[in-house]
Amino acid sequence: MRKVFKNCYEMDERCYSEYGLTEDILMEHAAEGIESYIAYNLPEASSILIICGPGNNGADGIALARQMQFAFTSVKLHIPFGTKSKMAELQLKRVKKLDYIAIVDEVCDADVIVDALFGAGLDRELDEKSQDLIDIINDLNGFKIACDIPTGINETGQVQSVAFCADTTITMGARKECLYSDAAKEMVGEIVRIDLGLRYNYYTKDIPLSTFLLFKEDIEIPSRDLTKATHKGSFGHAVVFCGEKEGAAVIAAEAASRFGAGLTTLISHENISPPAHLMNATELPYSTTAMAIGMGLGGFLDSDFLQKRVVDSHLPIVLDADGFYEAQLLEILEQKDREIVLTPHPREFTVLWRAVYGEEISTEDVQSDRFGMVRAFGKTYPHITLLLKGANMLISQNNRILINPYGTTKLSKGGSGDVLSGLIVALLAQGHSGIDAAIQGSLALTQAAENYGGASYSMLPQDIICEVTKLEHMSI
Repeated sequence: MRKVFKNCYEMDERCYSEYGLTEDILMEHAAEGIESYIAYNLPEASSILIICGPGNNGADGIALARQMQFAFTSVKLHIPFGTKSKMAELQLKRVKKLDYIAIVDEVCDADVIVDALFGAGLDRELDEKSQDLIDIINDLNGFKIACDIPTGINETGQVQSVAFCADTTITMGARKECLYSDAAKEMVGEIVRIDLGLRYNYYTKDIPLSTFLLFKEDIEIPSRDLTKATHKGSFGHAVVFCGEKEGAAVIAAEAASRFGAGLTTLISHENISPPAHLMNATELPYSTTAMAIGMGLGGFLDSDFLQKRVVDSHLPIVLDADGFYEAQLLEILEQKDREIVLTPHPREFTVLWRAVYGEEISTEDVQSDRFGMVRAFGKTYPHITLLLKGANMLISQNNRILINPYGTTKLSKGGSGDVLSGLIVALLAQGHSGIDAAIQGSLALTQAAENYGGASYSMLPQDIICEVTKLEHMSI
């Protein structure tokens, strides 16, 4: 996993005050980093157009133009709003002394398009001229690179009317939270971090940190290779409560069984016909080591049953879906001696928020400040693991947030969340902590979805589960 910061202002200031680096030096390294990326990843003899704003993001772009090597057939600068910052004026003065850079008055297509209009710190709606310019740039055919942050994305990761749609975003110094919002996911493309003239651990040293980015290599698949003297009880007993829509519970139980739970039982008021490898009971087995409830629950289970079998239990639990609409089940939030994992999507999170804080919020409120909402909930319930679903899943406990950036549109189908709950309860049943179960369950889900080879619209929950079974044998 890697560190993610809200912004880099404090780190940049320390470069000036402690390390003797100047704004000019940092800018030169930023431009050199972008130039190196282009040189190594794009064909020689390419043409490049750099669109620069009036501030320091534009100054980065102007410096980049100067550093572009002779292998590029043409280097063009478009500076539609002039220069205002001292660094932008200085960089433009330097460029004007060279004859291999053309400053053009109009946008023209090129093999590489660099957006250096407005980067970090944009806190306003783009004006009409800027919006029109972004629309024109987005329609160009060249490979598109955003300098630090795509123009139009603010510090909370929201799109300001319109935003530059990058193939790659090259961010300076450190990764920033705004690049991992759901709204930004469509715009940032591949995210590449570059250094600014000193080692990364010095740049980020002693900066308070609570957010981390998960990588594929962070996944740890359940293994049975460490010991031979085992039996089914050695790997836990996962229980999934079955409600009105039994299919959701069956999917979760299937996922739990496939992800290593030694035993998996569906609990229901009446006999159902689950797959032969899943058990069915009307009472909680004495050997249960973790439970999941909420998926397809509806109002099927009576209050006494929920109280005795779920609320009064202190077994590790996953609460999902319909569980957030059941006030009685939310009593578990106060149980500090229990491993609790909540897995709401944004709409369900609004229900949870209302129950906890008595405040009505919309899904748009949640999506506009996912990091802030998750942090606020973590302060209220630091003992609970929260997994807020989305294009980039946020997993939190206490003041710590982990980002799973591998969400895919393949998962935008009913049942995907049930699979996730099943993966998490399987790990809880095998003795994992809530935060570890959420991390590993989410990585297994997204990796399995990515590995699915069918059409993007065709993936079913059973396909995800099938791909999960193959993860142990793959290089991830």
